[in-house]
Amino acid sequence: MNLLEWLPITKKETDLRGWSELDIVIVTGDAYVDHPAFGAAVIGRVLEREGFKVALIPQPNWRDDLRDFKKFGKPRLFFGVSAGAMDSMVNHYTANKRLRSNDAYTPGGAAGFRPDYATVVYSKILKTLYPDVPVVIGGIEASLRRVTHYDYWSDTLKPAILLDAGADIGIYGMGELAVVEIAKALDNGMPVSEITAVPQTFFLRHKNNKLHDSQNDILLASHECCLNDKKVYASNFRHVEEESNRKHSARLLQEVEDYILYVNPPYPTLTSQQIDASFDLPYTRLPHPKYSKRGAIPAYEMIRHSVNIHRGCFGGCAFCTISAHQGKFVASRSKESIMREVKKVTEMPDFKGYISDLGGPSANMYMMKGYDESLCDKCSRPSCIRPSLCRNLDTDHHPLIDLYKTVDALPEVKKVTIGSGVRYDLFLSKEDKDGKLGYDAYFEQLVRRHVSGRLKVAPEHCSDTVLKLMRKPPFSMFLKLKDKFDAINNKYHLNQQLIPYFISSHPACSLLDMAELAVKTRKLGYHLEQVQDFTPTPMTLATEIYYSGYDPYTLKQIFVATGKDEKLNQQRFFFWYKPENRAWVKSMLGKLGKKDWINILYGKDYYRK
Repeated sequence: MNLLEWLPITKKETDLRGWSELDIVIVTGDAYVDHPAFGAAVIGRVLEREGFKVALIPQPNWRDDLRDFKKFGKPRLFFGVSAGAMDSMVNHYTANKRLRSNDAYTPGGAAGFRPDYATVVYSKILKTLYPDVPVVIGGIEASLRRVTHYDYWSDTLKPAILLDAGADIGIYGMGELAVVEIAKALDNGMPVSEITAVPQTFFLRHKNNKLHDSQNDILLASHECCLNDKKVYASNFRHVEEESNRKHSARLLQEVEDYILYVNPPYPTLTSQQIDASFDLPYTRLPHPKYSKRGAIPAYEMIRHSVNIHRGCFGGCAFCTISAHQGKFVASRSKESIMREVKKVTEMPDFKGYISDLGGPSANMYMMKGYDESLCDKCSRPSCIRPSLCRNLDTDHHPLIDLYKTVDALPEVKKVTIGSGVRYDLFLSKEDKDGKLGYDAYFEQLVRRHVSGRLKVAPEHCSDTVLKLMRKPPFSMFLKLKDKFDAINNKYHLNQQLIPYFISSHPACSLLDMAELAVKTRKLGYHLEQVQDFTPTPMTLATEIYYSGYDPYTLKQIFVATGKDEKLNQQRFFFWYKPENRAWVKSMLGKLGKKDWINILYGKDYYRK
């Protein structure tokens, strides 16, 4: 293959281009896959489009003589640093803090090719080697650690990541617009210390050199105050979440040691034209040829024949980081741009006729926004769906139905399956008697044409108390979904399964709640497989409650299972049917005063209902 089709990752490739000096070098914790689902490729391609000479250093060795960091020499403008598509600690460790044996973003799925806290490690190395070159950090790890945050793996409250990393400036969220603006400012001779007005950036200034205050600024509690008072720390999060999800946000300020952290408001939601411009770049859609003998990259294998149709999510789930990173307001690609990418997928040599997903952070938010967007301008709700569906939200599913049908009709496409999670409260929360919003038509189209044997959905729990805190619909809505799913399968004589996902140890979840979950899912005939233990990740509502014990919005105390044994015991109820758990489950049901549930789970006379 022609190496000039990829962004360069070796000195040989820059020499082939005749480049004696680079403008920008991007260091990433992921292997380089030239695909719009991989952040380093997107940022590199966007900068390339603007005329900058860009190279990548994917998964550099940080433990040897650091030759990987030195191979391109000193870039003219800056180093960009990202831990990769995942927070490096989530990538490395399970919810029980056990080291994972694989890495989905590395050839062959091999582990050990990125450090813990990769953003900090990479930035410190670059600042040691090239102290006068600006370092710009971004990606999800930097984005979600931009202010004081709880780090589950060290069980400590950490300051804004810039303090530990020693980088000059950070970008949060999806960084295409901000990184170009920073690059152009530096190219025009502006010192990085003077780049203070770019939206969606964060930076530190010494208290003796602070910027002029604005009457709209929000001063968060200092890092030191957060260390001393968990309730104060919890109260900070409400400001951070609300301002991350407003149309017109305030600048956030936070004192940390001798510095002031500034977090500028985000850019407006991307237009279809802007998001199309990012997806329409000349990606090869393939891993770099350098990896050809090292094995497949699992994360790429999952998405190689899928197409992302939008960004952003207005669900606001308490345990999810999407809105904190991509924002609440949905940016949808045009149908024309999506179809251009679908065409590229169908032309791939290994394409066999099956598209694995047409989705995004949620499967069914495409083209959805407020009827009257001036009302959205004033809104501070973190979720447009919970605790109730916003009356101003246009939940018309027809644009999505039309997209599904158009792709499905292509002669090269045998089947389109939807792999993204379906937010079923979008089409079950209210009636659509005349079909104007396409609720029933959408679900029938989905179940009849776009399920590959199993439709996976995420009720997450059965306790309405837990679900309310999660910002998820009541369990009765899942039962309603199941009835509709079964009815459609019967109508078309399909043999398909509805597979629910559940979480244990989420804040507000008790052992009794987990016992009830075991009983209710048993009655539905499920032996649960798609389950996980809650993992606290930076900048989610659930994580703030996990650490502080307080709901940031009410400042009321919330029960949290934090101990290792507590968390493991909650998980045991997922697997009540395993022989090694039977004695413990029976004993615990007795202690919980629920002996009658033993017969439901284990009684010989029990039949599935």
